[in-house]
Amino acid sequence: MLVGLDMGTSVAKAAAFAEDGTALRVESRPVSLGGRGEEVEQDVEEVVRAATDVLAAVTDGRAPDLVAITGQGDGLWLLDARGRAVRPALSWMDGRAGGLVAGWMADGTAAHLYRRTGNVLFPGSAGPLMAWLDRHEPESLDAATTASCCKDMLHLRLTGERGTDLSDASVPFLDPRTRAYSQDALTALGLGHRADLLPPIAASLPYGEARGHTSCLPQGTPVTSGPYDLPACATGAGVTEPGDGLLIVGTTLACQVVVERVAFDDDPVGFHLATARPDRHLRALPAMTGTVALDWVLTLTGSSHDQVSGMLDESPRGARGVAALPYLSPSGERAPFVDHTARAEFTGLDLRASRADLVRAMCEAIAFAARHCLDAAGLTGELAICGGGTRSLAWLRLFADVLGRPLRVARGPEPGARGAVLAAVAARGQELGRGLDVTAWTAPEVVVDPDPAGVAFYDRAYIDYLFRVASARTRWRGPADTR
Repeated sequence: MLVGLDMGTSVAKAAAFAEDGTALRVESRPVSLGGRGEEVEQDVEEVVRAATDVLAAVTDGRAPDLVAITGQGDGLWLLDARGRAVRPALSWMDGRAGGLVAGWMADGTAAHLYRRTGNVLFPGSAGPLMAWLDRHEPESLDAATTASCCKDMLHLRLTGERGTDLSDASVPFLDPRTRAYSQDALTALGLGHRADLLPPIAASLPYGEARGHTSCLPQGTPVTSGPYDLPACATGAGVTEPGDGLLIVGTTLACQVVVERVAFDDDPVGFHLATARPDRHLRALPAMTGTVALDWVLTLTGSSHDQVSGMLDESPRGARGVAALPYLSPSGERAPFVDHTARAEFTGLDLRASRADLVRAMCEAIAFAARHCLDAAGLTGELAICGGGTRSLAWLRLFADVLGRPLRVARGPEPGARGAVLAAVAARGQELGRGLDVTAWTAPEVVVDPDPAGVAFYDRAYIDYLFRVASARTRWRGPADTR
């Protein structure tokens, strides 16, 4: 029995797999978010309890051969030498460092760091959060011995081993040329004196054995940590070759493409996540839009998720002239362009527009945003897809038409947990005395082919979408910036 633990932002999930990749059991537990205003925090002990609960439930008294941990990336989990929290964890959704990031973007620091690391700064990543605490709450950093991420905190608590993997080390401090922390990046953010808080980067994955005092696992159970959830999903979906990509249709759109080099000279946007191979990176463009935009329209129109497929059938391609831009996040957009003033809109409305037209227009806009990101990331090969948005076959077909290629629906359940197990066996298979049939583990559930007529229609509509985005960006900047 091989167990993957995916510690998400709001849900802890564990899946037990047989040797052939068949899911034996899946368990989940909710976890809460706290804070107020721009503060978004999590209770570390609640997260640990949720993780150990799902591990105990999914193993059900049996000793697993392996536990592989993945989970939410970024954020800041400050721990003492025993792995105990010195304060509540700062989530990747936390916005209190927004002013610092804005200043670094204005003075050129952010662009300088992109040339060094291939990654943009955003308020919820470890660097800005550490810099904010260093200015406003230095006693918390003084009390900590490790500035960790979520999955590595759990690994430390289960095994006593301190470390991180290349994917979580990538943002924002990793120099991909040396595959080590960049002292220049630390110094640029005013954190040179805090370098000792960063956990050592494992050559493959952090590895340890469960300690006897943990009630959820037998002593000596092998436990690994990483990669974090975005690259773990790519591994679980079999996305490993240059040009191939993964689209996660979740609350936001996570668009990733495998690339062979870091594009240091491109416009500073998105991330380059290091993998176990020095010649493979994941070019990640995580947009702020996604199913959250569809949820908003469904609420606005008094509709439900189980009506989406019917509404897509009711409204024709192009939504009878109604078109949308899907930028509903209050913080704007971060991929494939960075603009905190980005806002959503509907155009082409008249009294004949129906609820179904509004829903279709937003579904099309979200698919266009995915194409915009995947084009910018360099997608040229096969495309896998997963996430909650894949539950609607009608929307999947729309995505296939807009993206103009077959969609390989990732094998379920829990592609992130599946990918964590595959990464662990790839890193330590010989030591664990096993190998896996990766092709069987990553075979798609189904392949959704595009309709040639739909592809032709949406190729034309995508050109119009790009024009509307460019026009809107001019308006967002305001009259003073267009002279």
